[in-house]
Amino acid sequence: MEKTGCCGPSPNPSDLFTGRCFNAIPCLSDPVKRSTWCLRLGLVTLHMILLGFMFVFVEEFRQNSKEHPWYTLIYMLLVVATLVLYYFTSGSSPGYVIDAMRDFAETEASLRAPDFSNAVVTVDGNQSGQNLLGNNLTNWTNLVMDMYPPGTSVRDYTCPYCNVVQPPRAKHCHDCKKCVLQFDHHCVWLGTCIGQGNHCRFWWYILEQTAVCIWTGFLYVENLPAHSERAMWVDVIMIIVISILLVALMFLLLLLIFHSYLVMTNQTTYEILRRRRIPYMRGIPGSVHPFSKGACRNLYSFCFARTSVYAMEPLPRALELEQMSKPYTCSDVVSCRCC
Repeated sequence: MEKTGCCGPSPNPSDLFTGRCFNAIPCLSDPVKRSTWCLRLGLVTLHMILLGFMFVFVEEFRQNSKEHPWYTLIYMLLVVATLVLYYFTSGSSPGYVIDAMRDFAETEASLRAPDFSNAVVTVDGNQSGQNLLGNNLTNWTNLVMDMYPPGTSVRDYTCPYCNVVQPPRAKHCHDCKKCVLQFDHHCVWLGTCIGQGNHCRFWWYILEQTAVCIWTGFLYVENLPAHSERAMWVDVIMIIVISILLVALMFLLLLLIFHSYLVMTNQTTYEILRRRRIPYMRGIPGSVHPFSKGACRNLYSFCFARTSVYAMEPLPRALELEQMSKPYTCSDVVSCRCC
């Protein structure tokens, strides 16, 4: 039965505690952000449990750590570096179209006369593209449409949610509620989109997480041989952990190989899975990667050559696509056309 006071029903203590937590930490009031922070906390807790179990219950691991301290130190540094990169990637921007439009508006204003230099205003992330650009909307539309082949209708690429003209490879994310440049996918584990701005960090995170998984599994397997002095339940838990690490390793390796292929061919997960649903990709043969510049140049551009998270790639013209569709010859191999 609910307790009542002189002025009405008394508030529930749990609701009061929850309200105080939301007031102290505003991000917890958002269910999406709250689940993201729970995932982040769970990841740190999982790594600490796997590492702490070895230190507390496995005497052989403690002995090896005393004999080879640098070996254990390097492993712990790798774990810490992986967690740091995870948080850095999850908190980084994938490159939103609205931010690219803001950057474009600021550049346009800086090139105008001084009396027009104060035309740029600070806007929040929910402001529509038309309100953001104002008089520069036509310039942005022309800039985007120049990236498409002639004859393309701008209506086909205006986002109905953000009300912005999408450049090639951009897509609206319903989880982030924004259009993302070079959209790859929305990563639930990271709580953010993977796009042009953080795809490189995402690849390095997968690589480090795979290395941690392999190293952790090796430590468990190395110290698995049972001893009479050790409890049987410790060995059972170690076998269960090894099985879980094996499944996780298979998933991470497949993910690493797949994204390495995407990097080498300059593609995205969305372009592969939804190729027939992307209007400007429908007429391109499946064997042609329209944005690829060769494996070596794609790799260099992915890791080193990007000077801005808002850089946009134009869609190749018909003659360029025809050249890409031609099979490689011996002269192409010699001239490193594939690279």
